[in-house]
Amino acid sequence: MPQTTEFLHTAAEVATLSVSLEPAFNAITSLRLLTWPCCEQMSEQDLIGLDDWVIRVAAAMTPEQLALHRLIFIGLYYIVDPDRSWPSFPAYVNHLESLPGEALRDQLLNRYFTIACRKGGFTPETLPDRAALLADADAYVAFLERGFPGAIVVPELERQAHALINDPPRLRRTIVDYLRQMWHDHLAAEWNRVRPMLQEAVEAFRRVDLSAMGKIAAAEYVIGAPLEDKLRRYIEEHTRVVFIPSSHIGPHQGTFSDGTTLWLVFGARLPAGMYSSSSALSRAELLVRLGALADETRLRILGLIAEEGELCAQDIITRLSLSQSAASRHLTQLSASGYLIERRQENAKCYRLNPARIEDTLAALRQFLKL
Repeated sequence: MPQTTEFLHTAAEVATLSVSLEPAFNAITSLRLLTWPCCEQMSEQDLIGLDDWVIRVAAAMTPEQLALHRLIFIGLYYIVDPDRSWPSFPAYVNHLESLPGEALRDQLLNRYFTIACRKGGFTPETLPDRAALLADADAYVAFLERGFPGAIVVPELERQAHALINDPPRLRRTIVDYLRQMWHDHLAAEWNRVRPMLQEAVEAFRRVDLSAMGKIAAAEYVIGAPLEDKLRRYIEEHTRVVFIPSSHIGPHQGTFSDGTTLWLVFGARLPAGMYSSSSALSRAELLVRLGALADETRLRILGLIAEEGELCAQDIITRLSLSQSAASRHLTQLSASGYLIERRQENAKCYRLNPARIEDTLAALRQFLKL
């Protein structure tokens, strides 16, 4: 996959909002995050909030392992992307192994064609011929560049993916062997370590009546921050949302979709007001929140917005003499952590403080320290 950086509450909606452990989605999210530290477009600022496990495992991988990982989780991602729940990650890998390699290849191309029609200006009638794409690596890369507007397409990586999808038996064996190896070497022990903490989050949110809130309000309550416009629209497109706590994703979110159900991965946390000094989950969430504040530039941004009430991104860039990329990183971090509320004004993004998040963070710290 090219690199991308992706209600009305009625009685009928009662079963459409839930919180679940989802081992397969959890594992794939953690593995996908390993592409971030080795991505040239990512800076240290972008990685703030990610769990140390992600940084540590990525740093321990050899260049060859990282190259294979990028091939599978970027070039072949829509093959390993689950579209339903599984009782465990090994059960999901066994399922992939049971499929013919041709089915895995077709799954990838079907997803690409769907996205190309939705985002790339293609129609079912103008999509390229599959046989022609499989026969020509250059045509394959050109199709991805047009079908994923705004995404970063790495031609060499996509050519490697093209070679694999032209050899279905090797395609299946490469993916299955790699996923099993990562489970054995890294994921199994980590899953056993974090599962009790994740289960704590699941059980805590299950005690809350999310169905009474509606999809958008429930999502903001579970995540603990206002939704970005893109994620808000994505949630509205689905009739069912399953929230999945992750110990690794920090203030970021991840999504999976089958067209009807959206599985939304969020940084594992407890509902507001349930903090405890004995809870590993409470400590982990506080570290993410306080980490977002532990930067001079981000504090200057918060201070400036507090003085002005609301500022657009370009005003912040000018007033603080920041580069556009640096401002974007810091504003994304503060928005993802819930300290800023973002809104669009014509073609600009504008930001204002979220006092509720600041008060909630202070209250969580006081409650954690039993003050």
